[in-house]
Amino acid sequence: MNKVVSYIEALRPTQWTKNLVVLAGVVFSRNALVPDLALRSLRAFAIFCLLAGSIYVFNDLADLERDRVHPTKSKRPIASGRVSRSGALALGTVTAVGGLLAARTLGSSFFASAIVYFVLISLYTMGLKHVVILDVMIISIGFVLRAIAGVEALKPVDPTVLISPWLLVCTLFLALFLGFNKRRNELQLLAEGAGSHRKSLLEYSGEFLDATIAVATAATVIAYAIYTIWPGTIEKFHTPNLIYTVPFVVFGLFRYMYLAIVKNRAGSPSEVLLSDLPIALDIILWLVVVGLVLYRS
Repeated sequence: MNKVVSYIEALRPTQWTKNLVVLAGVVFSRNALVPDLALRSLRAFAIFCLLAGSIYVFNDLADLERDRVHPTKSKRPIASGRVSRSGALALGTVTAVGGLLAARTLGSSFFASAIVYFVLISLYTMGLKHVVILDVMIISIGFVLRAIAGVEALKPVDPTVLISPWLLVCTLFLALFLGFNKRRNELQLLAEGAGSHRKSLLEYSGEFLDATIAVATAATVIAYAIYTIWPGTIEKFHTPNLIYTVPFVVFGLFRYMYLAIVKNRAGSPSEVLLSDLPIALDIILWLVVVGLVLYRS
């Protein structure tokens, strides 16, 4: 039983919250209550969880020696030895193949999006994660691809489903915000040993990361605010009331910055989401207000 738990842990299920971006398409197209489309969206979410889990396994295999000297990553199943190299390789291969085969069942466009995501993040794992700035950019593009894939999963049933370009812009900047905060946390946590864990950290500085975080924060807020009052958005939802969700976005970003800068707790966005009550409540309230605006208008 412990072996099974270790294999599940190696897939990092706590990180699967990042794949919730896949559900943006069904929510913002106002189809979350349409059973067929909601089910396809949930299948797309599950497929990206499989693909992401396989990439986490391959990443941990590639970083095995570095993770063993990391203060927290050394406790992961592969780095700690609870899952052998051969077992991890088999696990990653099975989940990757299974995820890609399942992706074919949701249409060619979704399948193409899943392949592009898998290849891009695999290239990140194989070396691009050591290239300064590009490392965070690739992760951010991965979030955008998730959002696009979520829409493509719905189109075989409803070709009219679209996602606003502004939401894709918001997704990009929010992911950049989270990514640069994570690099800042790694730089602080690892101190002098940062470069031995990730080469790109040698190129970063606290001042530069603070500046990029500030830019990403402002860009996220502005892009989201514009989206809520954009004529196309108001016409689509028949209401300007989405603007009332902006304060929740602002609070969430500022709360995360507070945890990152003051509490040094931005190492894992998923862990922050699951452990920080104010952020969790803020997201729940945002979802409630978005739901009321979109589905009652």
